[in-house]
Amino acid sequence: MKRKRYDSEFKRNAVELLLSGGRDLKPLALELGVCPATLREWRDKYLRELTDDAAETSEGLSPRQLAEELRRVRKENETLKRQREILKKALGILSEQPPGGMS
Repeated sequence: MKRKRYDSEFKRNAVELLLSGGRDLKPLALELGVCPATLREWRDKYLRELTDDAAETSEGLSPRQLAEELRRVRKENETLKRQREILKKALGILSEQPPGGMS
């Protein structure tokens, strides 16, 4: 019996459907006409590749550099939170009705 071959786009779409659809592996595999074990292999390979890609982005940085970057990002996050709160207050002030009934 000849094995059916699937192109990489079909595999990627099947895995993304599995991961984003919140559906169980076995029913989805049967619906797509593939063996559940095959879909599981595709999913595992896809997730490994994502993990490898994420590791490559931080590769070459020392732990000290990563810690510095984390501190910088946290500081920036705090600044942005403060700015957002100021903007919320300003919006509240500007959207209030003026005293004395002026419209």
